[in-house]
Amino acid sequence: MMVVDSHVHIWGANTPDRPWPAGRETQAQRPVPLGAEELLRAMDEAGVERVVIVPPSWEGDRNDLALEAARKHPQRFAVMGRFAAEAPAEGGRLTAWRQQAGMLGVRLTLHRSPWREWFEDGVVDWFWPAAEGAGLPVMVYVPGLVKRLDAVAGRHPGLRLIVDHLALPLGKRDAEAFASLDEVLALARYPNVAVKVSALPCHTSEAYPFPGLHRHIRRVYDAFGPRRMLWGTDYSRLPCPYRQAIALFSEVLDFLSAEDKEWIMGRAAADWLGWPLPAATRRG
Repeated sequence: MMVVDSHVHIWGANTPDRPWPAGRETQAQRPVPLGAEELLRAMDEAGVERVVIVPPSWEGDRNDLALEAARKHPQRFAVMGRFAAEAPAEGGRLTAWRQQAGMLGVRLTLHRSPWREWFEDGVVDWFWPAAEGAGLPVMVYVPGLVKRLDAVAGRHPGLRLIVDHLALPLGKRDAEAFASLDEVLALARYPNVAVKVSALPCHTSEAYPFPGLHRHIRRVYDAFGPRRMLWGTDYSRLPCPYRQAIALFSEVLDFLSAEDKEWIMGRAAADWLGWPLPAATRRG
């Protein structure tokens, strides 16, 4: 079983030569940046073969470090890049987006200002048909805005949408974190929508094996099925060892078959994002 983590940030320090944009409402997940080489060591130790790098919002709409990591390690890293979805003048770039070596698609963070307002007010409405026409998968983080994303999914059936972290709100745990899960499960009626079962240990107050998460994951499984569930960690804020986040799906959840685990832990990401697995790992 090839393990593919569908959501990890890497970033550089905020320096005069490479400054972060001022006025952002978010801060880095840890004081010391996570770089590609440190991430590779963690992957090797835990048995993670591939990572989809998701450049973080605090660095601005830049993808340089992620693309450099994918260039150096094309068998280990690929990128879902940031894009200025509020700028229609940039739309022409989408048609050639995947021509950047290592680039798979676009990731949008729509949970904080000003992105949230742009989503609610229709500023980014032009982006959805443009991404659909370009054949780009789009990852979106939309806590509190799932119903608006529901409308997007219905209007654009050719747009492959992946809902980050089940749209669970940052900083919430247990019942409070999963209070709006029904809205996410309703998206399963659209065949063009998948979900990332990612960062889940961040949303429980329990230690491994995280028993309170099991019933929520089962509901997601029953709604979406294993071929539309992409495992991931958001490693730089993970509150448990990497291997425990893997074992939750590979060892603990007894309702998953061996084939289910292969899809959730890697094949679904390869399929939805267009990052083919090596021939030796592909089966029917």
